Amino acid sequence: MITIPLQWRKWTVLVATIWIMAFTGTNFDFPSYSTQLKSVLEITQVELNYLSMASDFGKLFGWCSGVLLLYLPTWVVLFVAAFLGLFGYGLQWLLIQRLISLPYLTVFGLCLSAGCSITWFNTISFVLCIKNFPNNWPLAVSLTVSFNGLTASLYNLIVTKTTSHNTNSPYLILNAFLPFVTSILALLPLIQQKELKIDEKNDMYTFTFLYTIAALMGLYLFVLDTPSQNIFVVAILLLLPLVSPKMMQLAVRYHIIGAFGVYPSEGPSYNLVEINNYEELYEENSEVKPCGDSVFGKMMEKDRIMVLGEEHSAKLLVARFDFWLYYVAYFCGGTIGLVYSNNLGQIAQSFGYVYETEALVRIYSTCSFFGRLVSAVPDLVCCFYPSETYTKSSTTRTGWLTLSLVPMPIAFLVLIFIGTESGLSVATGLIGVSSGFIFSAAVSITSELFGSKSSGINHNILITNIPLGSLLYGVLGGVVYDKNIESSGSNICMGQKCYNETFIWWGCFCVLGLASSFLLFLRTKLAYREETVSRRKQILLNDIPT
Repeated sequence: MITIPLQWRKWTVLVATIWIMAFTGTNFDFPSYSTQLKSVLEITQVELNYLSMASDFGKLFGWCSGVLLLYLPTWVVLFVAAFLGLFGYGLQWLLIQRLISLPYLTVFGLCLSAGCSITWFNTISFVLCIKNFPNNWPLAVSLTVSFNGLTASLYNLIVTKTTSHNTNSPYLILNAFLPFVTSILALLPLIQQKELKIDEKNDMYTFTFLYTIAALMGLYLFVLDTPSQNIFVVAILLLLPLVSPKMMQLAVRYHIIGAFGVYPSEGPSYNLVEINNYEELYEENSEVKPCGDSVFGKMMEKDRIMVLGEEHSAKLLVARFDFWLYYVAYFCGGTIGLVYSNNLGQIAQSFGYVYETEALVRIYSTCSFFGRLVSAVPDLVCCFYPSETYTKSSTTRTGWLTLSLVPMPIAFLVLIFIGTESGLSVATGLIGVSSGFIFSAAVSITSELFGSKSSGINHNILITNIPLGSLLYGVLGGVVYDKNIESSGSNICMGQKCYNETFIWWGCFCVLGLASSFLLFLRTKLAYREETVSRRKQILLNDIPT
């Protein structure tokens, strides 16, 4: 059996996690075969939306994988997830090929199984990142989750290069078998993984290199059209992370990195001369005044989070007003983006661009990837620059969340008033960036606001908004779509009218989510400032010679 060197094991696990996430975001390519599925089953748009919702309902069972990981080896749970996807997508492929006939409720169950598989893969990746990078897990999570946004682009490239364009059923074959094959490739590093307690100082160099590779891959898949892309180039970019630790070791050994004058920071440094800087900061913080006796002021002050990282039980979590602000922001932001992507096939068809569906899916997927990648910027920058310089010009994570929601209502305005192909592409890209950022940043926000030890349970409570939103927004879109079908007897609606009313409603919900996230930012801003003061005070005390 091949033995992986000890110092490389955590990196091979990270690379295996990247591969797993890169090929298991199978829910993103639903629009590529949804039209065929609708035709074979002879169902309405509302019934089709129920099938996409079934995949989201799989997230309600994500806690099962977390429980199994407590008692079973990681690789066992990984293959259970792979078999769930193989079963769910494989039978759907046979159905579309008309090799078997299945009732609607059975297909609903298959979509549920496939969605459960995706959630299990996500949970496994999250746990692996925490075990192998106890200090830098937010960076590891953001990196791996980012690759999840490239799945649709990768699958689109494989289908384009290996099959003809007259069928979309190969997507289901890829959804069924590629995650299973990837699980086999990840087997060796997962079996030999060893939980590490301390991250090495030079880890930041390797993370920077890995993020650079990820950005290059995203640009390659986004800038070039699919016929101009090459599978071998993408394969090399996916394999390159395997040698990144060795490359960074050589770069440090031969002072290549030091030549640029950039060194990772283990934390801000202080000396006795700088004591006044801390005192000024403390005085500035102590000047924060209550919001007043107005209704708004009382709402801002009541039961607000004052300390970051305080552990919240499920009972305490649901009693927090801040949690429900967070819940609404996610519900009216990331979830709408996910529902929009599930409906891309019908949206493109109604606009008259049915042959551009794959291109739109690729745009959404790649922009979602960049949104996820950008969510790691605060952590990555903070590792290389002293926090005194960085935090004064940065916002809190909840502030970044608010900024990430701004493009969403703008995108729906574009869809309502600009019915061209370019307008559809721009709006899809904006929604992809916004929702991708939210999906990736949510894990870190949940841990910071409500405690890291409880984040597994608390985050599963948060993402219950996804199936609920999928039901609400999906049914809303389906009802409006079916209402606008012409009386020709066809089950296809053509024209902007098919989704305009839906876009108006979705846009209004996005504004509500933006307002909710802004209130959350205002209520948590003081807690983030207190955390900064506390951290600097502790470092200052540690640096004073005894």
